[in-house]
Amino acid sequence: MPTPPMNAHAAATPTMSAPDPVGALDTTDSREPSPEDAARAGVYTLLAALLRDVPDEALLARVRELAPARGRDAFALAWEGLRLAAASVDPAAVDDEYHVLFIGLGRGELVPYGSWYQTGFLMERPLSVLRDDLAVLGFQRGPQVHEPEDHVAALCEVMAALAQDPEVDIERQRVFHQTHLAPWIARFWDDLGHTESALFYRSVARLGAVFAELEQRYLAMRA
Repeated sequence: MPTPPMNAHAAATPTMSAPDPVGALDTTDSREPSPEDAARAGVYTLLAALLRDVPDEALLARVRELAPARGRDAFALAWEGLRLAAASVDPAAVDDEYHVLFIGLGRGELVPYGSWYQTGFLMERPLSVLRDDLAVLGFQRGPQVHEPEDHVAALCEVMAALAQDPEVDIERQRVFHQTHLAPWIARFWDDLGHTESALFYRSVARLGAVFAELEQRYLAMRA
């Protein structure tokens, strides 16, 4: 799969100052992930940071400073589109956009939870299955976090952790992805990209959609 600049993960990680939706795996093994897995983790981490909360100026600055992707394929164009969007956006406008999209008065225009996309309701069986699988993998929700674990940002963070953990083989990653992301994530990116209120987040949706397709092929190829 095409890989983003290898500083993508380093640029995104410092923004992870808020309590994580789920705890990190204990990765005491000294082995390093492959360049491809590190790049995958970088994209997941960046998407999680942009979706977890309102992007502040520090995060937007880091996105602007990301190195350009190589080539002219769909991923490279989406990556560059996000960088350009971050360079031209007003942080106050992004704040307003995030609230309209994901918070709103009682509810935002989008409901970024796996249970909602799969059943039409929150806190349904997909969340119960997810919690069981997270427990097996060694994850647990942080004590200060109130969002359910099937929030799209939390699932991106889980996939980032799995991609970087040398103890988690590609088959376990594929099974987790196919169970908890593949059934609905393409629809989420499509909804985000076509929501009238999405301006900056249209570029986030474009990157997420292209990456989701690449990730699906990558995991199938490696399994």
